[in-house]
Parts: sequence; structure tokens; C-alpha cells
Amino acid sequence: MKKEEKNNGVSLFSQSEYLIDKDPIEEIFALNLGDFIAENLISEDLAKKIASNVKDKKAGLINQLKELISIYSMNNTLCVLSFDNSEKQAIFTSIAQSVKQMLEVKACHIYLEKDGKLELAGTTANALECYNIDENSAAGKAFMTGETVFADVIAVPMHCNINSLGVIVIENAHVKEINEEYIELVESIAVLFATSITLQKNIDEANKLITDEHSTVGDLQHIRAELTALIGDLCDYQQSFVQHLANAVDTKGGYKVAHSQNTANLARQICRQLGLNEKTTDLIYYAGLLQNIGKIALPEKMFTSSGKLSSEELKKIQEHSNVGVHFLMNINFLSEVVPYITYQKERYDGSGTPEGLKGQSIPFGSRIIAVADAYCAMTSDRPYRKAMPVEKAVEIMKEEAGTKWDPVVVEALEKSVR
Repeated sequence: MKKEEKNNGVSLFSQSEYLIDKDPIEEIFALNLGDFIAENLISEDLAKKIASNVKDKKAGLINQLKELISIYSMNNTLCVLSFDNSEKQAIFTSIAQSVKQMLEVKACHIYLEKDGKLELAGTTANALECYNIDENSAAGKAFMTGETVFADVIAVPMHCNINSLGVIVIENAHVKEINEEYIELVESIAVLFATSITLQKNIDEANKLITDEHSTVGDLQHIRAELTALIGDLCDYQQSFVQHLANAVDTKGGYKVAHSQNTANLARQICRQLGLNEKTTDLIYYAGLLQNIGKIALPEKMFTSSGKLSSEELKKIQEHSNVGVHFLMNINFLSEVVPYITYQKERYDGSGTPEGLKGQSIPFGSRIIAVADAYCAMTSDRPYRKAMPVEKAVEIMKEEAGTKWDPVVVEALEKSVR
């Protein structure tokens, strides 16, 4: 519907029912009516006001884009696994190697779309150099459909809400099927990585528009919309990645329950019992989810056997937190939880590892995770023992408060579980 705005019987310009910001000047710009309106229907003063409004709006958009770019640049978004090299082949090979190690499979290959084909970008073994994008291969079908394909290989699409970038191909030499939790982890890696790359491309485009004096407000608004949508997706995919990573860790660790999730939930309850702020609580929650992250890089048989482990296997398990810290240090958006996980094996009396920290010198988050982890482990079934009753677990925790654990945290634990 249109309304006619009149001045002495002369129609100046039509005005839509849903007026932008209730401002006719903004609407004129949005309609992009250009010099014709400015020269023929609008006074010189009004034309200058419109020009000034547009310049101010462009400057504001540029400032917003610069702020988004400073927060979500490549250094902050592209580091998902072991991205310690700026060369593309090394990056993709690093991802492939990480997937191969986590899933304990024969090989992993990563393909990226280029000129209508899927070309090999990173691999842990010999592989086909390219695939056609059609249904004649698992890789081509996964790319086209955006869904994981199970055939002679497992093909996981690298796609986000805007486009598809490539495919992760897994060769499984084992007779047994790969656990669903591991497949979901690879899928979360794929979508997170695809979103990160797409976001970086949009950031590059935004930088060009910022420096281009001929870029329009419309151009800047469009790229801002693209960036904000991708950033929203990235936050969701990061959270999903952490969740799937925790589930995969529990599967490899032989837990019959979601130990990492239970530890994180209990850690959050303890934080709230202690009156910690929301940000600290969130960081400790994520640290609780990932406190056993090092297990993802160790062979599953170490955790599922009820027999005695070799000294070498035992040493690897004892050092798994160090492996996890190294892993997390290469996931930039999780870097703040690293200290909590680094020192979770410290003891309150100073006899723990890795540095023998004592009492209040141990990060508070580490002390909370240590208590939550120990309690959840004691009250859960494991391959080699049954779960301990809640009362007994709490009693043990109280007996060793001041030696192994922070007495204040143990007291908060007791209030949280009883």
C-alpha cells in the first residue's frame, strides 16, 4: 500500500507503509532513487541532508565491520585443530592426521572444491588426486547432498549454511563399525571448519569494501548481514564441536555414562553454590567437558581392557592431560580453559602434578574440576568396577579434603549432591 504525501497539491514522493526508521530520508536512500529525485523533487538543503546522512551511515557501518573483523579474524576462527602452519597443505594434512589419530582409522583425506571438481588438499596416505562432483563416488555424493555417505569409504561433507567447500574422506581398515560419536565429531569438525573458511572469505571481502571509496551503504549492509549470520553459526558450531568432542572422549575412555557432561554439569552446580560469576562458570563448565581431552589421542583398547596395563600404556594414560592441553592450545576459541585443565591433577597439599602447586596457588577452576571429576568417576560404572554409592563417595571426598582437594570446594560439592 502507498500513501501520497502532498505539498500544495503536488505529489512529491510516495512513502511505504513500513517506513524505514520512521524516516523518509532513510527511505529515499533505500529506494536508491538517485540524482533524479535530488535534482527534480527535493530542495538543495534536503539533498545535502541526505548526503550527510548517507556518509554518517557509511562511516558507522565501516566501524561496525572493523570491530567484527578484529574479533573474528583468521587467527581467532580458523584454529580448530592443529593449525600451526600458514601453508594450506600443512593445515589440511594436520586436520587429516588429527582425524586419523582420533578415530584410529587407516587413512583420512581432505578434498576441496575447485573448478567443478574435488581436489586433494591434505592426506595421511596415498589417495586419488580428484573426484568428479557427481553421484558416482561417495565424495561427490556427499558434496552434492550435504550429508555423510557410508560406502567403501566414509565421506563427510564440509559445508555451512552458505555453501559447500569440500569433503573429508575416511578409510576404515577395521572390521568393526566406527562409533557414531566419532562420526558426529568429524561432522562437527567439518561444518566448523567450513564455516570458519567461509567467514574468512567474507572478512576479506569486507576489508576490500572498507577501503573502497566507491562502496555503497548497501554493499556494506549486505556484507555485515553475511558476517553476522556466519558469526552466529560459528558460535553454535563451536559449542556443538565441544559437545561432540566430549562425547567422543567418553566413548574412548570406556564410560557407560556421559562422564564429561556429568562432570561439567556438577562443576557448574558447584560454581553456582560458590557464587561465581557467569563467565567464570561457563569457562569452568567447558573445562569440565574437556578435562579428559587427552584420551581422544590414545588407543581405545587402553581404556576398555580390564586386564593390567603395561608400564608404557599406563604412562600414556597418566600423561593424557598433557596431550589434551596441547590439543586445546590449538583451538583458539577454547584457549581460556587451558589453565584449568593444565592444573587439574594438582593436589591441595602440593604433592600433585605437573608443577606441585599448593592450595590457593592452584587455579580455582582446576580445583573445582578435580572435585567434580573425582566424584563423577567414583559414582559411575567402569569396565573394571561398579559405581560407588553417593554417600560413600562424599565421605571419601571429605576425608581427603585439605590433602587432595580444596575443603571449600568439597563442602560446596556436598551441598550440591545432597
